[in-house]
Amino acid sequence: MTASEYREQLYQIFLVSDCDVETSIHRALDLGEEYLNLPLGFVTEVEEGQQRIVHVSGDHDTIRPGIQCPLDEAYCRRTVELDSALAVQDASVSQAISDRARQRFNLGTYIGAKILVHEDNYGTVCFAAEQTRAVDFTDAEETFVEILARLIGQALERRRFEQELRARNRHLERERNRFEAIADTAFDLLFKLDLDGRFTYVSSASEDITGYPPDEIVGKRFTDILSERSIESATRAYQTVTGGDPVEAVELDIVTADGETVVLEVNGTPATEDGDIVGVHGVGRDITARKMAERELEIKNQAIDEAQVGITIADAQQPDVPLIYVNQGFEQITGYDATDVIGRNCRFLQGERTDPETVSKLGEHITAAEPVVAELVNYRDDGTPFWNQIRITPVSDSDTVTHFLGIQTDITERKRSEQLIRVLNRVLRHNLRNDMGVIRGLGELLEGDPEDTADIGNTITDTADRLIELGQKARELEETASQDATPSRIDPASMLEATVAPYRREHPDVTIDVEVRSEQSICAGDEMQKALSELIDNAVKHNPAESPRVEITAESDGEWVTLSIADDGPGIDEMETAVISKGEEHALEHGSGLGLWLVNWIVTRYGGSFQIQSDGDDGSCATIHLPALDDDQSIEAAAKRPTILFW
Repeated sequence: MTASEYREQLYQIFLVSDCDVETSIHRALDLGEEYLNLPLGFVTEVEEGQQRIVHVSGDHDTIRPGIQCPLDEAYCRRTVELDSALAVQDASVSQAISDRARQRFNLGTYIGAKILVHEDNYGTVCFAAEQTRAVDFTDAEETFVEILARLIGQALERRRFEQELRARNRHLERERNRFEAIADTAFDLLFKLDLDGRFTYVSSASEDITGYPPDEIVGKRFTDILSERSIESATRAYQTVTGGDPVEAVELDIVTADGETVVLEVNGTPATEDGDIVGVHGVGRDITARKMAERELEIKNQAIDEAQVGITIADAQQPDVPLIYVNQGFEQITGYDATDVIGRNCRFLQGERTDPETVSKLGEHITAAEPVVAELVNYRDDGTPFWNQIRITPVSDSDTVTHFLGIQTDITERKRSEQLIRVLNRVLRHNLRNDMGVIRGLGELLEGDPEDTADIGNTITDTADRLIELGQKARELEETASQDATPSRIDPASMLEATVAPYRREHPDVTIDVEVRSEQSICAGDEMQKALSELIDNAVKHNPAESPRVEITAESDGEWVTLSIADDGPGIDEMETAVISKGEEHALEHGSGLGLWLVNWIVTRYGGSFQIQSDGDDGSCATIHLPALDDDQSIEAAAKRPTILFW
């Protein structure tokens, strides 16, 4: 049984049972022994510094009815001084138990509460065992003993009243008051309903809980004090109980006298007379504070789960500091399912392009239990790299680091933009400086009235054309980068045919073969046609052969569609392959690789990759990998997040 069910039985013993006080106390002691898992229960009477044992459940040589001793030698000496229960798990180390008491009774575990009769100390109700207890008594266990002490006190009071009764009617009236007095001292709201659903009795706790005194509730239907949303569930529970079955832990919203709402957890049992059900006995506990705390925790958990950043918690006290929690944001950023990463160290995100020095920095701060922020390349579940900003904060409990909180932000877009700006600045500065130097030099030659002015003029024109083309490439790259990525369903055959058609018309001497070996679509944006045009343009315009050939193929492996553009030209310059392999323009390199930057930017913004290889005089081959898209698959399901540039 639960703690609530034991309390319910305790109330039933004193509220409903017709047993005499001695029998009720013995039954309550038996119930307490069962609930507390202790073999000995007893009630004492304390008077004029002496303790006398009056009721005993269980067997012990020194604890029997009638045995008395000085209070200073009793375990109850401290109990009668407290307003709450005294709970001792190990009497040998407790300052609340005297050495003389331990020597006299030899009890290792003890819990007791004082009994008040007419607000005067009567004695104690106690439970004990010779052995010590391994765990602390819970709040619920201590509350049980306190309630039992109050109920015994009320029972003893009632017995005194009963001894003064002389007539049957007076006896019945006092009996009714006896039960109500017990209810009024309870923490919970006790009530009775008749078969019309009207209150016939409500304990005085109603005023503390609902703001209504009992006399304002008696006579009302139970639905009169409920919120609209609780009426249906309360009616079902009422029908269940009046049908003969008890109900437990029914949560109901009660509208208080000032219009507020409190939540009661209600247990109900059939009320019977001569075997017939005549109503409902009920107990309601105010759980408003608990429900508010649960709701606040739910909101916090939901906020963490739905945060757009990745949030992880790692256990600092387990070997290898494994993850014990990841939120939905982490799953979205990395592509990993929570069930696949719980129990693993977060290093599974690392890969070939992850900087070892940054990893070492993270490790040093984690070892030192210091907060740290770092930016590094990590890898998603599908193998695509991304830039991850990691913030790690140690979480301590009593100066001991127990966990590490990690906040992970996908900063790939920011890193891509920063890298693009650096490259454009470097290329433009480098080429403007060089080419303007050439133009200045030629201008100085013209001042000397040279004979080859036509050649000088041609050189100036060519240099200006290069600068114009460079500016156009830079502007095209910047404009493309500033546009939002918009993935769509692209048929590779249609896209390739639409891209090569202008080249076939304008360059009839060039053979362009297209072969599509894929039934899957491509998940990317319309600007992919611009990227393909850039590659075909390079293959056509930079091939000095009389009959250049370009072969374009598309094939898929289920996850990726691979596009290959191969030519039989002189092969791509090493300087331009460096643009792809290193991802940046160096001071001694020119800007002819900006077109390849444009291709790479477009491909990687849709989660793809781009590489180009040169076979020397046998030509070059550019390879693009893009997400594949099945006919029955949505664009949202197939779309991938941007990756780092040049991988």
